[in-house]
Amino acid sequence: MIKHCLLLLFVICALTSLAQTTINFNNPQVKYMGRISMRDSAAEMSWTASSVIINFKGTSAKATIKDDNGLNYMTVVVDDKVDTVIRLAQGKHEYDLASGLTNEKHQLQLFKRTEYEWGTLWLYNITLSSGATLLAPPSYKHRMEFYGNSITAGYAIEDTTGQDRGAYEFENAYKSYANLTARHFNAEYNAIVKSGIGITISWFPYVMPDVYDRVHARDSTDKWDFAKFTPEVVIVNLFQNDAFLLRQPNHDQYKARFGDKVPDPAVFINGYQKFISSIRSKYPAAKIICVLGSMDATKPGQPWPGYIERAVARLNDKDIYTHFFKYKNTPGHPSAAEQQAMANDLIAYMQKTLKW
Repeated sequence: MIKHCLLLLFVICALTSLAQTTINFNNPQVKYMGRISMRDSAAEMSWTASSVIINFKGTSAKATIKDDNGLNYMTVVVDDKVDTVIRLAQGKHEYDLASGLTNEKHQLQLFKRTEYEWGTLWLYNITLSSGATLLAPPSYKHRMEFYGNSITAGYAIEDTTGQDRGAYEFENAYKSYANLTARHFNAEYNAIVKSGIGITISWFPYVMPDVYDRVHARDSTDKWDFAKFTPEVVIVNLFQNDAFLLRQPNHDQYKARFGDKVPDPAVFINGYQKFISSIRSKYPAAKIICVLGSMDATKPGQPWPGYIERAVARLNDKDIYTHFFKYKNTPGHPSAAEQQAMANDLIAYMQKTLKW
């Protein structure tokens, strides 16, 4: 009797498995956002805000994902609403993304909310409910690209205690001004961001000009093919860490970059100009908006907005703009509400300037 029950259970499980619709990672109807590597068996994602988006008719979805450290958090968005948040476990596992949906068309987005510092992940496949249908991928009205630091990465957004903790569980790029702005304009986008990074100096030995052209920030040999994604607008929000570290002459990176001397403003102006020139060389037709803030680099009296203006003026390019976020005048990194305020500011500026 027990043998018959076990056999029946096996048959039921097998039939259920066969009835499900498995979508391989490289199915052309699966939409990816961000700098993604298509390996032999999986889509590899490391940069913040890397996303997988599908349209489907069905009642549930699962995904098989591997994570190297077990520290990444993913936001699952169903029909443009946050449905759940998943902390990935180390290794390869299947995760429930959504269930109990009405049997009609849905859009599902799996969004990497944590930085590459916390690990890389690999998507192998997505499994839909019995009888489900994968539909044509979504289309977007605009294309954007962001280069930034912890502000753009959504550092400490989920730490509501005021301690401004930057651990993986408190990062959430889905609530950053970058994602909010892109969603407002129905734009697909790439985010090349790292907490602590600067243009001339960082909290670690590399700067944005060293990594901006990489598929994966830690791999200097794997260069990104800029022809794969051509944004209409590039947003650069850098200099906050340069500004802070300039006040830390005993920091090892200060000594490594500047020695015992206070660097001349030309160091920062020239460095910024060179980086924006590099972006322009990759995207000759894009609009470039050089922003700064909303932390203390834009505090009244700070020289950093002026450095950016001087660098941009030297480039003599009518399609490069400057726009500075108002100093938020609160401790720590921008909260969710302050990120929303930044997004509102940037959206209004882009609507006025670019007529979006």
